[in-house]
Amino acid sequence: MDITDGSDGADGFSPDAPDEEGTSARERRPRPGARRDDAVVQKANESIAIRPKKGRLTLLSRRIYNALLFHAQQQGVEEKQYSIPLATLIGDAHFNSRNVALLKEHIREMQTTLIEWNSVGAGEQRWTSSQLLGAVEIAERGSGYPVIISWSYPDRVRERLLKPSRYTRILLEVGAQMRSYAAAVLFELGMQYLTSPSRLTMREDLFWWASVLTGRSDVEKVDYRYFKRDVLRPALAEVEALQQDFVLELIEHKEGRRVAELQFRVLRRSPAPLEVAQARNTFDLELVDRLRQLGFKDEDAELLYTRTDEALLRATVEHVEQRQRNAALPPLASAAAYLRDALRKGYAGAPGTAATPAPAPGVAEAPSPALQASAVQASVQGIRDEWERAQARDCEARYQALPEEERERLRHAFEDEALPALMAPIARAWERDGPASRVAGPLFLRWLARRWISAEPTEKDLLEFAIARGMLQLG
Repeated sequence: MDITDGSDGADGFSPDAPDEEGTSARERRPRPGARRDDAVVQKANESIAIRPKKGRLTLLSRRIYNALLFHAQQQGVEEKQYSIPLATLIGDAHFNSRNVALLKEHIREMQTTLIEWNSVGAGEQRWTSSQLLGAVEIAERGSGYPVIISWSYPDRVRERLLKPSRYTRILLEVGAQMRSYAAAVLFELGMQYLTSPSRLTMREDLFWWASVLTGRSDVEKVDYRYFKRDVLRPALAEVEALQQDFVLELIEHKEGRRVAELQFRVLRRSPAPLEVAQARNTFDLELVDRLRQLGFKDEDAELLYTRTDEALLRATVEHVEQRQRNAALPPLASAAAYLRDALRKGYAGAPGTAATPAPAPGVAEAPSPALQASAVQASVQGIRDEWERAQARDCEARYQALPEEERERLRHAFEDEALPALMAPIARAWERDGPASRVAGPLFLRWLARRWISAEPTEKDLLEFAIARGMLQLG
């Protein structure tokens, strides 16, 4: 259907304008729906790992779908049509744009994408082919009134979506923080199988997983090496970084030497004490800041950090910084673009390496010497990370021994210096729980370590530390 609202431009609605009686649009909302950090959608299990049979799905369409499903469940399965102010949907879906035409395009994706539903009930199995959404309407009543979006679901799946017998509770806010479609799917799968006795997801072939994790129905060929490099690894790292409930372990099932099928094991994270929180589950603010200094916008720097192996990213940043300092070479037109190119071509730490075109996914590629060297560097970085964690534990003990007035002064200093640079979920965790937060607490300890321990460890210090911890063996 064609969706019209009177304007496709950025000024197509004014969500909070008062009417003649002084009542704001927010107060006139027909249904409760203000965005809340604790909003939970009960998502039918068969609607999590959906494989499009026609068309494609995107990250934003999945966010929109989850937000619409949440509000429809709030309004009840007995309704045939659901409606909320468009501004509410934009907030809940983290749309971050007032371009209604773009929103419509993603809604059309859900209306035209054909999916298959497989469900098992009491003594029966059911297969259904359907669209994700039915009719959608965006209506503007004029100045002073909110723009309203109304939608429905295909009759065959409406009750199973809004009142599912088997479902997974998805925290809307956490799901909306995922930066890639694959990570969004894996996050929901992890939540689904977290309470399963086996904690093992479905076992499917590569084509199935490639379609499910990319939202594409046109997958014809999968080269596992590049699918793992470009889709699986970044998504797994993203899921691990942006939530604290579980870790996903990739399981490869082989036929001979060829990986034929995949599944995932969901490993619950125990509520670890603050002093032993893993540094790899936090954000290195210093490294993110170095990306900003190379010309990345805040959001782009955080996204690149989340989706890239930290050791490789650090080596590449150092390579670009060395390249900038080399007066014998012409200045870089864009340090950010050069860094992205260096990551793709894998010549971090090798300034003299000639640039070669990056292979397209599905094309064979020999591992570069730089990538092989990055494995060694990663192990060295692991020793440094463990050293930093030990320093953080010492800093926590020192912090806990301080008078409350001094601890409060340090918390305020951290908020002034570091909080503005934190990603939104981490900042909210700090505001809610302070140093006790499993998400923000390790960052606070690392900040204390940098404040109190100014000297960098020498190679001798790291070597002695690694031997004492049993990380290295002599002889």
